[in-house]
Order: sequence, then C-alpha cells, then structure tokens
Amino acid sequence: MRTGEPLPAVGEVLAALATGQWHWSTATGQVTVDAEAARLLGLPAEQATLRESQVRARLHPVDWNEIAGVIQLAVAEDTLGEVRVRIMDEHGEVVRVTRSRFKPGFDPEKRSYEVIGTLQEVTEPTPGTPAGRRAVTGDWRRSREAFLLDAGRALAEARSTAEVLRVAAGLSMPGFSPDGLAVFGVSGDRLTIIGHHGHQPGEEDPFTHMALDTDYPAAEVVRTGRAVYLSTPEQYRARYPLTWPLAAHFGRRSWAFLPLTVAGRTMGAWMAAFTYPVAFTPDERSVLTTVARMLAQALSRAGAAETQRELTDGLQRSMMPTLGPREIPGMRVAARYVPTGGGLQVGGDWYDMIPLPGGTSRTAPGGGRFALVIGDVQGHDVRAAGLMGQLRIALRAYASEGHRPDAVLSRASRFLHGMTDDGPDSADLRFATCLYVEVDPAAATLDIARAGHPDPAIRMADGTVLTRPTAGGLPLGIDPDADYPTTRLTLEPGETMLLCTDGLIETGGHDLETGWKRIRSILEEHDGDLEQLADALLQAVHGPSSHHTTGPLADRREDDIAVLLLGRAGGGGHGDTTVVGPTVRRTVLTVAQAEPERVAIGRQQLRELLHDWASPDQVDSAVLLLSEMLTNVLVHTDADALLLAEVHSGPDGRRMRVEVTDTSDDLPHKRRPGELASSGRGLMLIELLADAWGVDPRGEGKSIWFELTEPEGTGPQTP
Repeated sequence: MRTGEPLPAVGEVLAALATGQWHWSTATGQVTVDAEAARLLGLPAEQATLRESQVRARLHPVDWNEIAGVIQLAVAEDTLGEVRVRIMDEHGEVVRVTRSRFKPGFDPEKRSYEVIGTLQEVTEPTPGTPAGRRAVTGDWRRSREAFLLDAGRALAEARSTAEVLRVAAGLSMPGFSPDGLAVFGVSGDRLTIIGHHGHQPGEEDPFTHMALDTDYPAAEVVRTGRAVYLSTPEQYRARYPLTWPLAAHFGRRSWAFLPLTVAGRTMGAWMAAFTYPVAFTPDERSVLTTVARMLAQALSRAGAAETQRELTDGLQRSMMPTLGPREIPGMRVAARYVPTGGGLQVGGDWYDMIPLPGGTSRTAPGGGRFALVIGDVQGHDVRAAGLMGQLRIALRAYASEGHRPDAVLSRASRFLHGMTDDGPDSADLRFATCLYVEVDPAAATLDIARAGHPDPAIRMADGTVLTRPTAGGLPLGIDPDADYPTTRLTLEPGETMLLCTDGLIETGGHDLETGWKRIRSILEEHDGDLEQLADALLQAVHGPSSHHTTGPLADRREDDIAVLLLGRAGGGGHGDTTVVGPTVRRTVLTVAQAEPERVAIGRQQLRELLHDWASPDQVDSAVLLLSEMLTNVLVHTDADALLLAEVHSGPDGRRMRVEVTDTSDDLPHKRRPGELASSGRGLMLIELLADAWGVDPRGEGKSIWFELTEPEGTGPQTP
C-alpha cells in the first residue's frame, strides 16, 4: 500500500491478520460471526448468525463460564475484557486455543449485554511455566476476583457435605487448576478422609485413620494450623521421608496442604495436588488460602445442618410406630413419612396402627380388628412434635379401652384442649386434624370419624379413584365438647384406601384442587403392589419428577408428608390388591335433610364414577336426573336419602344404574306442570332421558331408580 492511499477496511485488515470478529446479544440470544471467526470455531468459513447453544457447544465448558464472569467485571470497571478460549470438536477434544478481546455494554432497561469482540488463534502454553500460570483472562487479578466470587457463591449455596465436595472438585482455579483434591477431617487423635477427587476408589485407604502425630503433611497442618506448600517431589521426599512412598505412586509434581479453620479452630486440612510443577507464588497462595477458608465455612455449615436434620428426623421417626404385622388376612397396609418442612424439619404429622381389644371381628370371630390413625398437629417446631407424641399415646389409650371412633376422637379433642388451653391470654393455642378408621377385616367394613382432616380416597379395582366424603367435626383441641359422627364404608375386593396429610397434596406449591389432580393421576395409573404405590406417591410430590409439576403457589411453605394405604385383596387373595376386569363399580352416599349441600357431593361422586364413560351427554343426563331425585326427597319428604350408583360390565357392554332410597311411603306421581311451574318435572325428565326407570316400594319407604346403557362399541378398550 502506498502512502496517501485510503486505508483498507477494518474487516480486511483483521482477515489479513487471521483475526475474526463476533457480536453477541444476550437479548436475542444470537451470536453473529464473520468467516474467520466461524473457521476458528470449527464451522464453515462463512459469515453466520448462530444461537448461543451452537457457540457454547464449540467452547470448553469452563471457558464459557469464565467468559460470563469476565463480561460482568469488564462492564463494572468499564474496561476491555480478554479471555483465552479452548475450541472443542464434536468428540469433546480441544482442536485449538484462541484469545478473544471484547468490549461489553449493558442495557439496564432490557437487562441484557451487547458484546463486540475479536477472535485469534494462539499457542497453548506449557503447564507450570510462567506463561502457563497466567490467568486465562490475560489479567491475573481480575481473573482471580471472578473465580473467587463464583467459588464463594457456589460454596455458600451448598447444603450438604456431599454438595460442598462436588463444588470443590469442580473449581477451576485461574491458571493452575489442581488434578487431585482431598478433604481431611479429625476424629479424636486421628485423621479421617471426608472426601476426595481425582483418585481411584480404595486409593485413600492408607490415609484413613492416620494418627495426628504421623509424619504426613495433612497431619502437620492439623497440628500446627499452618499451611504446607511442596513445589517438587524432592521437597516432599526431603521433608516427609516416611510418608513419601504413599504419595509417590500418584505421579503428582506439586502439593498444597491448607488448614480448614473455623472460629480459630482447625477442623481439618485440604490437599490440592498438581500434575505439573507449581511455584506457589504469593498470588497463588492467596487464592488457595481464600478457597480453604470458604471451604471450611461451607463444611462447617453443612455439618451443622446435617446434624440438625439427623437429630430432628430421628426425633420424628422415633415417635412413628412400627406398623406391626402388615399382613392382615385379606388386607395389606403400607405407610410412609417424609419430613419436608423448613426450619427444624420437625412437625406434627403422624400415623398409627392400633390393635383393638379382643382382636376379633364384631361380625365374625378371628377377624383381627384394628384402627388406622393419621393426623397433623399445627406447627413445625419441637412443641408440635411433643404434642403429636402425647396425642398419639392418648389416642392409643382410648382406642385400647374399646371406645368407638366417635368417642375416641371426642376424648382426644378434650385431652388436647386441656394440654394447650392456658387461658384466654395464651399465645400458643394448638389444634390437630385427625382421621380415625376402625377396620373390620372379616366384614371389610370401615367405620370412620374425621376431625378437620382431608377425606379418604378409594382406588377401585379398575383404577377408578373417588374421594369418599365422610361426616366430620372440628379439628381436635378447638372445642372440648365437639361431636364426631361416624361414617361406615365397605372396602370392596381389589380396592385401596388412601389416607394422607395435606403435605402430600400441597407440596410443590399446590392447593387442594391442583394437588389432588396430581395425586389422583398417580393412583389411577399405578400398576403395582401397595409398597410400590406408596413410593410412587412420594416420588410424584417429593422426588425429581415433582419439579415438573409445580403448582401456582410457589411461595407456599413445604409441609411434612404422612401416607397410609389400606388394600383389600382381590379374588386371588395373598394380599394382592389388583383385580382385572371388575364387573361392578359402585359408590354409596347418604344425604340427610340437614345437609342439602351433599347433593353437590353426590353429583361429583357420580361424575367421578363415570370418568371413562364414552358419552358425555349421558353423563350430564345422569347427573341431572340424580340431582332431581335427591332434591325431590329433601323437598317433598322428611326423610334422608341414600344414593347407590353402580356401573355394571357385561358381554353386551356397560350399564349404569342410579338408585335413591328414602323411608317415606309417599310415592312420586307424574304431573303436567304449566310453563311457569317451578317443580313437577322430575319424572318427566327421567322418562325422557333414561333407558329404563322405575319406583319400587320397600318394607319401609321406596326406591326410585333409572338405568342408562353405554352406546355400543364406545366403551373402554381392553388389551
């Protein structure tokens, strides 16, 4: 080029210098590269606009993370940023090392970065040399600050010793990352190994339970509280000749042993070993010392948290019963408890299984009657756990005296009220929800009394799930004179009853509605025994898969979980609760004159019973007719209504039968109501919508019923 001629374009100059250009916008998530930058990334040498994920796949993961940190520092200091980037191929191998210089900008409104930079290939320095120990950013101090910020944040977020060790193993120190790590603890007068990285299993055995007076660097660090730096194998051999043979076969070239000190007490030692010589300059020692301090603090916090969790979990589980003989003739029981609440992780959830006096059925000898109890004392603290233990003992005592379920809960409510009521000025009033079930295995009957607790759910033999509304009273401890009416249910062959505390339903930010949908889907889809079903329920709300089904109440506190399952054997016995191809599916519900709101419960029960019915119009018709029949009993008689709904399966398809019985002798009559009449259309609707119907007089009262047949060829397919 001659003097006075126009300068060439910037792009031409950079291309002549084998330097590429790139532009990254975090707002759009796109990276634009010119032909040279694309070539250096291992892509076709042409200008392109790439997604962040495409570029990230070409860079070493450690370098990508460091780029983000350097960008933040450069914006904060209003300077240029510089990083060394390793380019990877599709097999994960480093194909070249590049250097990038860039100028980042930050948009506070969009909260996004705009970064423009260059990319140029450089020669990889030899590890252990001054060039090799230079920071990947080209600026040691800036890189060190970024690394320490990231390391401190990661260690502060670790919640267990295992997490702390994983974070320590993944730390990439600027310019001199260690190849092997070990964390030593102290037990009495001996060293222990808390964790290690970069060693094969079993290689730590010679260093386990080593006496503190042993000629070993980690032992000396614990004794003196001072760090030991060994830059060469010769230094190690000369200073620690007795234990050098133990370290020689690992093939390391430099070692740093640093004390783990908390509140002036040395709790252990941290070893960082390198496969290349390290001089341990003041800057390098400063980084290692700072990491050791953060590591000691993180291990101390994690150890204290684990001790607390172990203590509170042990306290809670010590008050949980052993269910005794889980094998009951014709039935099986499974239970689970998980403390998921915050804080002390100790709360008032409990379950129990109580043998009842006599041990025989009320209807047949040798039935082995027993009671199932599940409940939740208000609160997540030691007082809640203490009240739970006392209440559980009281319930056992009342049940062992032979009282019926309603009397057991009435006495328990009076007991808890006396325990917590310290007068009108008491600031720590407590209550408890509870559900008590007296089980008669011979007759397969369940007598249930409920105190403010969620209703039980029944999984039928074909997988249909219904909540069983039961009569109930106030939670225990609120009113010492509260009544607890009893509801009787029959557990059919192949059916399973679920009892749970609200933690199973609401964990993960769910309310009662969305949480129940999640639990119901597990109950319907599960195909296994009772123990597997209990595990599946916990995994759905507390396992890894639960993170994909979080509810709308993200800020809701997690609660403890208690689960009880009772299953009745199917036709084959042996505790098997699975029956294939049931012939009858049914639900029964009582609607009293004083409880007109239970008409809505009856409608919901029928919809759940017909959840897989092929014709939605027929389901709507059945719900309408049921509502008419129940309302007719409540309006035109002084009697209570008994609903019986059944779905029969046969060779000709499925048929539903809905029957409402009452004790009134007044028979319904078909009328011809006028246009403005507000009643009198019930039988007309039944005649129009039902395939068959009738009114049957009984010894006391009557029964009105209707039937609908599922359209041919539209029933559920059987495999």
